[in-house]
Amino acid sequence: MSDHSEMVYSTAEGMDYPAHEQQFKTFIKIGMTATAVIATIVVLMAIFLG
Repeated sequence: MSDHSEMVYSTAEGMDYPAHEQQFKTFIKIGMTATAVIATIVVLMAIFLG
């Protein structure tokens, strides 16, 4: 049978960690911005519609 050894991700070829980390930072930034926008809309709705 073929040898199916455990993959070691720190040495695996094709892993682009800088690109992965940059995409994660962008995802977090978009999430925080969207949360701030939604919170602002909810506060404005409470002021003007309440």
